[in-house]
Amino acid sequence: MGKIISIANQKGGVGKTTTAINLAASLAALEFKTLLVDGDPQANSTSGLGHNPKEVTKSIYECMVDGLMASECVVPTNINYLDLLPAHIDLVGAEIELIHLEEREYRMKKSLASVKDQYDFILIDCNPSLGLITVNALTASDSVLVPVQCEYFALEGIAQLMNTIKIVKENINTALEIEGVLLTMYDQRVRLCNMVVEEVRNHFQDLTFETIIPRNIKLSESPSFGLPVIAHDAESKGAISYLNLANEILERNKISVPA
Repeated sequence: MGKIISIANQKGGVGKTTTAINLAASLAALEFKTLLVDGDPQANSTSGLGHNPKEVTKSIYECMVDGLMASECVVPTNINYLDLLPAHIDLVGAEIELIHLEEREYRMKKSLASVKDQYDFILIDCNPSLGLITVNALTASDSVLVPVQCEYFALEGIAQLMNTIKIVKENINTALEIEGVLLTMYDQRVRLCNMVVEEVRNHFQDLTFETIIPRNIKLSESPSFGLPVIAHDAESKGAISYLNLANEILERNKISVPA
């Protein structure tokens, strides 16, 4: 039975998609069967894994709006053990179309039920809002990973996200937990970054991952090649950091790496 983790923060530019792609690829590199669900209309996870969103005909949109099973829409990637449930631009309209559908918060969960037993991990790259698509992702998930960038307004909006998680937990998905808070875009030379790290760790304490994701050229350029950083440059700081994060998640969940 696969663990489903949403990667969510309604702020844009915090490293959600970078984390989704590279954490998924790192878990796959450790030989855990992994599915990445692209829940963002920008479809950056789709293109970042080498698929052209304009050529996608069956996506998470068809799963949520038309009731297709995820098993009908999953595509392989160039990475062993890693599959993708892609997105395309039609997902923009899903928020409005879902309003009139029955059990609208459960559409993603029902679709993913068809593949949950086939994967060790399912990661959902959420869109930068707290609308119905994100609520669907939280309803379908066992836990939420929250990326927080090491910048001035780091904690801005986090209270709103935590409140949404609390509402979903109380009313829809009582099993929902916070997987952890991940610090991203860290530059050790910048004093402000170090202050943000301290502030986030004081605020979230044990929920904060030990692993911190640095600013890294290879991490930034790998999507343009349609590759996760571990396939682009496995020895880069970005690749090593996401591998460390994958191991930390396995440790937190008491899961051993296959021998």
